[in-house]
Amino acid sequence: MGRVAGKRVAVIGAGSVGEGWGNGKAAAVLYAREGASVLCVDRNSDAAEQTAQIIRREGGTAHVMAGDMTDPQAANAMADAARAQLGGLDILHFNIGISTPGGVEITAFSDWQKVFAVNLDAAFHCTQAALPLLEQDSGGAIVYISSLAGESNGPYRYVGYEASKAALQRLSKSVAIEYAARGVRANCVLPGMIDTPHAQSFIGPDTDHDALARARASKVPMKRQGTAWDVAEAALFLASDAAGFVTGVELRVDGGMGTQFGSA
Repeated sequence: MGRVAGKRVAVIGAGSVGEGWGNGKAAAVLYAREGASVLCVDRNSDAAEQTAQIIRREGGTAHVMAGDMTDPQAANAMADAARAQLGGLDILHFNIGISTPGGVEITAFSDWQKVFAVNLDAAFHCTQAALPLLEQDSGGAIVYISSLAGESNGPYRYVGYEASKAALQRLSKSVAIEYAARGVRANCVLPGMIDTPHAQSFIGPDTDHDALARARASKVPMKRQGTAWDVAEAALFLASDAAGFVTGVELRVDGGMGTQFGSA
């Protein structure tokens, strides 16, 4: 029996922006390997289908839905798809996010709005749409993938990203308190330096990738970057019954970086 055997999971952001394992893709596959049926949701239908095909090849159950979760109607359609294809929903895994570089002075308001629409508004829409399903039966769990940037400043300025991720963490706590007596748990995972296709997409074509990877790893007390599987394993724990008395927490997956920089 797997750690989420028989559970029904919607992974928002189940695709990957490039070759390799993104956090959402790894989470979707890990949930399936541990016995869950998975609805792979992504704005890019091809990316979601690639993840679903991996699950099916391994003998798991996966369905695909394409949609932009910044649209509340798309979030409602996600919940409808979970009901129709999975028979309900036990776990909502929210794993989408974007960033635009810049501090307060140079960030355009349009960029600020775009980042908040994806990182926070979409989470709110998905949460509202999923909660009626999660409350059914014996309750459910929400796992939000935030970022260490939500509680500490890194070497680069991404003010919209940092603020939206901090707000996502506060949303998680609000849901956790409001729904604690109603059987729904809500928790956040805070990745640090994670080597994913999304992170690599910010690297210029003339950059020495190996040198950059070494530089990033050197900033981590454990002296390595994390992987999407590190993030997925943390999410799996929080979503599983093993964390049945855990709600409203922010779990760092950062190799010690948050402790090193004195985050609250």
